[in-house]
Amino acid sequence: MDKLKEISPVAWLHKEYQNYIPLDIRDEAEYELGHIENAKWMAISDLLQEQIPLAKEKPYLLYCKYGTISRELGERLHEKGYTVANLYGGYGAYVLEKIKLSSKIERRKEIEGSLRKKFKKSIFTPFAKAINDFQLVSEGDKICVCISGGKDSMIMAKLFQELKRHNKFPFSVQFLCMDPGYNAYNRKIIEENATLLDIPLTFFQTDIFESVFGIPSSPCYVCARMRRGSLYSKAKELGCNKIALGHHFDDVIETVLMGMLYSGQFQAMMPKLHSTNFPGMELIRPLYYVREDDIKHWRDYNELNFIQCACRFTETCSTCHTDGTTSSKRLETKKLIQELKKNNPYIEKNIFRSTENVSINTILGLKTDGEKHSFLEWYDEGFEFPNTEIEI
Repeated sequence: MDKLKEISPVAWLHKEYQNYIPLDIRDEAEYELGHIENAKWMAISDLLQEQIPLAKEKPYLLYCKYGTISRELGERLHEKGYTVANLYGGYGAYVLEKIKLSSKIERRKEIEGSLRKKFKKSIFTPFAKAINDFQLVSEGDKICVCISGGKDSMIMAKLFQELKRHNKFPFSVQFLCMDPGYNAYNRKIIEENATLLDIPLTFFQTDIFESVFGIPSSPCYVCARMRRGSLYSKAKELGCNKIALGHHFDDVIETVLMGMLYSGQFQAMMPKLHSTNFPGMELIRPLYYVREDDIKHWRDYNELNFIQCACRFTETCSTCHTDGTTSSKRLETKKLIQELKKNNPYIEKNIFRSTENVSINTILGLKTDGEKHSFLEWYDEGFEFPNTEIEI
């Protein structure tokens, strides 16, 4: 015969065994002071009789004060053919877990409430505006919200949950976390934060960190490409048609400057892109208008702690960059923008606006599909924009 089933307080509180009828076998006075919701009190002597007042076709959850007496009694009933389980740790463990859970629920309500009130104007409104301006979400979409475990992806997950709460049109989300080789400490932080924030994460394992660790040149670029490809592949496997990444406003303007200063090119981080390597898939960036300082303010206001860079090469970088850039270059660019901002408070907005105010008539050349074009090609006959396809 199988062993007596042990049900943990966590599993019970998460309603994984709703079909079981809870039976309280503590002293009746203790039962009256407090008991599990919908529990029935029953004297131990009643369960020791020859004729036991239980139906064999129904499942029961027995519990006492600490789970020991109920286990012994449960084993006797189990041997007689009754469908019973024991509450592991008893009513004491149940109460402790409920206290922990209720504190998490209250804390979660406060965190979610802050997005609806205190941070609505600075975070949720620009999030929603980007979705509307760039048509990032459409009816029937199944969006894979990619979670790295940092502040940006975590707040993006909460914003999508808030958007779903408004439910203006039907779409679905899948919260996906790729583990490229996190150490146990970082993995645990991600899991704990997901539990606290009520983000139902799906994890999948890869060995990307291990694969790129020995690459001598541009490991960050290779790592970013591999992570992006793995996310696309898993998202498609899950039936999603879009992946959402947590790049924010500051990432956008820093990328523009980095391209100019370090690569000699002018290009924007687009709010959405079609994937040519994964037909039918699209990448979206819903935090496109959200400022990093506002995300940090939300994090600190709610006393949240997220992982930073989980990469094996360094533990000092401020964030993971899925575009393959190193932290040193991005940090230099970030500091440069802050320095320029001291004399011109509109610097950030102006860098952003430059990406939508490109004057084709005043540039020396452009590149499409990897092919360079000189302004001389259209100098005498007027400009005709070449047909372009962006490969990612």
